Amino acid sequence: MKIVVMGGSGLIGRHLTAELSRQGHEAIAASPSSGVNALTGEGLADVLNGADVVVDVSNSPSFEDAAVLDFFERSGRNLLAAEREAGVKHHVALSIVGTDRLEGNGYFRAKVAQERLIRDSGMPFTIVRATQFFEFVATIAEASIDGGRLVVPDADFQPIAAIDVAAALADVALAPPRNAMIEIAGPERLPFRDFVARHIAAGGDHREVQADRAALYFGAALETGSLVPEHASAARLGPMRFESWLSAA
Repeated sequence: MKIVVMGGSGLIGRHLTAELSRQGHEAIAASPSSGVNALTGEGLADVLNGADVVVDVSNSPSFEDAAVLDFFERSGRNLLAAEREAGVKHHVALSIVGTDRLEGNGYFRAKVAQERLIRDSGMPFTIVRATQFFEFVATIAEASIDGGRLVVPDADFQPIAAIDVAAALADVALAPPRNAMIEIAGPERLPFRDFVARHIAAGGDHREVQADRAALYFGAALETGSLVPEHASAARLGPMRFESWLSAA
């Protein structure tokens, strides 16, 4: 099976391409660095020729509100149109758990727009919403520094390893389209503070990590369940635990 991975040079894309290749499929890593640019349409027709499935894990180079919305809308329209022309049978897109619950964050609003485009396109699709990656916890910690302490939202968190995201996407890509959304998450649901404190402690940093109901998550206010699966019993859970990932990192 020929599977094109849009954003194939990124964190998830590299893991996904390797996993699909390991299973014997023709996995093509497509990105601007390989001459394929969904934002402009460059290279799409050639790379999609003969493709059975497209998995879109691409990301905006800018997280500024207007720029990220433009990226997901323009690249989404170009990619879906090129897929229809090429006869692609399944469009898989990576999105974020809780993306429709955080209107205060421009990136999440852009992902909602991307999901809407997919649903309205007429293409057979599966949207995979993942919780935040273990690899992103360091960025969250940096953004939480407040003097000699870290202040994080008082909310639940259930991050997942990037390699487990890729494994889930590979399974979805090789299955029939669901024409629906599924959720994936890590195996542990704990307070936000717990993951951030464990992450910085692993690097020898023992500053206090404080939970605050008023603390924002990249501009958005969180409720307890904002960033965890809406349907916990139906979510696919990755096997890697945070402590194991920290030990190997």
